[in-house]
Amino acid sequence: MTGTPLAVLASGFLMGWSVAWPPGPINTEIARRCLARGFWAGFGLILGACSGDALWALLVALGVGLVFTGPTAQMVMGILSIGLLAMLMVTFLRRAWKAWRGIGAGGTDPRFDSAKASYMLGATMALTSPWNVTFWLAAVGRPGMTDLGLPFLMLTVVAIIAGAATWGLVWSGTVVIAHRRVGTGGRLGAVLMNGATALLMLWFIIGAVTKLWG
Repeated sequence: MTGTPLAVLASGFLMGWSVAWPPGPINTEIARRCLARGFWAGFGLILGACSGDALWALLVALGVGLVFTGPTAQMVMGILSIGLLAMLMVTFLRRAWKAWRGIGAGGTDPRFDSAKASYMLGATMALTSPWNVTFWLAAVGRPGMTDLGLPFLMLTVVAIIAGAATWGLVWSGTVVIAHRRVGTGGRLGAVLMNGATALLMLWFIIGAVTKLWG
């Protein structure tokens, strides 16, 4: 990477986009929330995740992030992250069961799926993920980056978060548009949506456990 602002912005934006688009718990939950409560319920999640990432980036840029790379800290954060995924999985299983039994309005909870709740959940998912610290150490903590100076580090952070947020905007909008054109809903739709999300969360839990203890 050359030390010009344009090169830093372009490289950071592409990095942010590339790490945000692969399937994962955040993208899965964005889709589910967009289907359940609309665009802002899903997009709010990526905004919260970006806020959590911004805090990690700042800590790494200031040299504090190294505190969280020790085995004990990584294990604690990993357990918290897995616990959060497990809580979400149980929540979606309960929703699927209630929808199947015809209890409630499609098994949804407006408070849990609101834009504010989405933001808080996204921030929590980002802050409790031990792999976020590793990413930011690689992105802005390596010698080649630190040699550019703090202004360029902050510019890189802004570009990375902008890339991730742009992906979240595109993904949320795509899900909402597809939902309006195809249409899913009713009792069966709620069962399938929440049941599939619970199974995906279980898959992510297995992957996180394997990665943490592997």
